[in-house]
Amino acid sequence: MSQGTLFDKVWDLHTVGTLPSGQTQLFIGLHLIHEVTSPQAFAMLRDRGLKVLLPERTVATVDHIVPTDNQARPFADDLAEEMMQAIEQNCQANSITFYNIGSGNQGVVHVIAPEQGLTQPGMTIACGDSHTSTHGAFGAIAFGIGTSQVRDVLASQTLALSKLKVRKIEVNGVLAPGVYAKDVILHIIRTLGVTGGVGYAYEFAGTTFEQMSMEERMTICNMAIEGGARCGYVNPDQVTFDYLKGRDFAPKAADWQQAVAWWQSLRSDADAVYDDLTVFDAADIPPTVTWGITPGQGIGVNQQVPTLDSLPESDRYLAEEAYQYMDLAPGQAIAGTKIDVCFIGSCTNGRISDLREAAKIAQGRHVAEGITAFVVPGSERVKQQAEAEGLDKIFAAAGFEWREAGCSMCLAMNSDKLQGRQISASSSNRNFKGRQGSSSGRTLLMSPAMVAAAAVQGAVTDVRKLL
Repeated sequence: MSQGTLFDKVWDLHTVGTLPSGQTQLFIGLHLIHEVTSPQAFAMLRDRGLKVLLPERTVATVDHIVPTDNQARPFADDLAEEMMQAIEQNCQANSITFYNIGSGNQGVVHVIAPEQGLTQPGMTIACGDSHTSTHGAFGAIAFGIGTSQVRDVLASQTLALSKLKVRKIEVNGVLAPGVYAKDVILHIIRTLGVTGGVGYAYEFAGTTFEQMSMEERMTICNMAIEGGARCGYVNPDQVTFDYLKGRDFAPKAADWQQAVAWWQSLRSDADAVYDDLTVFDAADIPPTVTWGITPGQGIGVNQQVPTLDSLPESDRYLAEEAYQYMDLAPGQAIAGTKIDVCFIGSCTNGRISDLREAAKIAQGRHVAEGITAFVVPGSERVKQQAEAEGLDKIFAAAGFEWREAGCSMCLAMNSDKLQGRQISASSSNRNFKGRQGSSSGRTLLMSPAMVAAAAVQGAVTDVRKLL
């Protein structure tokens, strides 16, 4: 088993004890909740006569079901309004900090916690959302959990978990122009597979990650879960500290230097032992697009949909299913595939740097005829900053719709949905069947800049041609 890694250190520091099952009872430093997976958890507490043990360690927002066009209350969707009322009442009854619409702090849960400095190195973080792995970018150990586990954290501030193995994933070198963090993680998942990380935590290391901004690192860790890993993280460094300094909940004054010294001590030791090591060269990573129905079915934008005989035997059944569902033929070039809808946003790629890169492509161009394209900021703060920089005007002039903060079409638990067999160029994290709101809708995952390129060209396009 691994030794001396950040994962081992943080795990040991938060271990309360060993349960009869052999699992670890792990203390959770920060619990994030939203409107979809929390109502049932609070109901379970009430049924058992239990209270929230440490409400000061729980922070709530709304993101999944909130509309991004008209946010007037009551919502047009009765179920969405019911969920909104439930989280408002539950937070008030339990003295939980709640960032509601219009607070200036509302947004996608995995965007608001980092931008406020709630997410910090060395933490254990849990949320009833699979992409909680995002917070590992700060050197935290962050788990997506189910509703019954949300109940457990509310009641006890702990989780019962089995310790993971640790795989070190090194990427070294400089990314070529037009290649982004999204391409890196899609390339990793394509190579290791969507189940390759089962039983593992992924430590992302190497010069490529060291050169990335915090927002790029968040994109990487966000999709660790799509490779089967339970969590992913990057060791904290000066980039981490520079990002956190001065944020709302970051340590202040003398506490800051003390915190930085402790955070540095958590880094994986130079002689740390890993359960596995995989190494990539940044020069080998192209702009990447998914062609199938899992995030692992990806190819370079200038490549062709793989033929069956080029795939391992174990991947062929799913490939045949993907050919049929996506209406793509083996050997077909992915570039030139016609698009109906272009979505820029989500917890993967809805931060200010994502919007800036997409705006560079949109500026001076216009969305192609027949294309619906929209941009959804990851939070109210991101929206405010983008508008201060004039990005909203760039997108509007190019024919994109500029929306309010929320999860939007990433999972379509709101009014933003594909219709029928529409095909979407999406900066989100999942291309599962029906993921974007239509049981027959199709999704191609790519970077925000690639989505913008598809929007102005009307088809999958190599963004490097537009730089």
